[in-house]
Amino acid sequence: MNRTASKAVAILGKIPPDVREALADQVNLLDELALRDLGALERSGITHGLTSAMSGVDPDLLDTLTGLQSIVSIGAGLDRFDLTGFSARGITLHATPRVMSEDTAECAVGLVFALLRNIVSNHRFVHSGAWASLRAPLGWRVSERSVGVVGLGRIGSKVASKLSALGCDVSYTGRIEKPVPWRFEVDIHDLASRVDVLILCCAGGDETRGLVSSEVLNLLGPQGFLVNVSRGSVVNETALLAALENDLIAGAALDVFDNEPTPDPAFLRLQNCILQPHAAVYTHENRRDLIIEIRRLLGA
Repeated sequence: MNRTASKAVAILGKIPPDVREALADQVNLLDELALRDLGALERSGITHGLTSAMSGVDPDLLDTLTGLQSIVSIGAGLDRFDLTGFSARGITLHATPRVMSEDTAECAVGLVFALLRNIVSNHRFVHSGAWASLRAPLGWRVSERSVGVVGLGRIGSKVASKLSALGCDVSYTGRIEKPVPWRFEVDIHDLASRVDVLILCCAGGDETRGLVSSEVLNLLGPQGFLVNVSRGSVVNETALLAALENDLIAGAALDVFDNEPTPDPAFLRLQNCILQPHAAVYTHENRRDLIIEIRRLLGA
């Protein structure tokens, strides 16, 4: 702990090591053990906490921090937080969606290219030596595809804009219709039935849990592709595995899973599924912007 830092910040969940290192010279980062070593009066003087969207907050730990006023969460997701409980305690949650959007949208577009142009499977094709005797399979031209975006928030809007600029026919679904140039579909079933690629950019939580069902996947069809950069909970993974194993859809690219960091082993056996380690925002630029934003939110 840096004893000269001006503000004590309670670590309430898992924090990436590089973020901790970047903050350590400006604030006193106190993990759970350090917090429990403090007296009640010292703990009551801590006003700021830091966690991540994937960790949430341990309510028992929160009970020991009676003076907490603000929690900064690394990430855009809110589904692991009890916002009603925070409000009752007088705690404000500050997520960091603004600095996550560009990188996540770029990753979604990259996954579309990887799927449709067989970039990952062609890599395996060359490594296997198959090129000496076989011809690689045909892919699809991205610029002529119809794309459906589920959730037109910060990330979804950027995905739609980028793919529209590439020549894709973009449509979307969400809670409400927005004043944008892309076609709105009220229901995800209608959207899935008319697109070649379905991209999930919506929030997680109970409202979207299992939104992509076997019915949605059947409507997407055997030449359809699924990309998920939202939350693993949005997809019924049993239905998705069945669809991929039986060629009911052409392929999927997944950055997120129901069980992280150990997704269902059945995904590892699939050749028509690209897997990512929840790494859509893993860029040097994101880390730079994220640390600047966290410092601002912490008042450091």
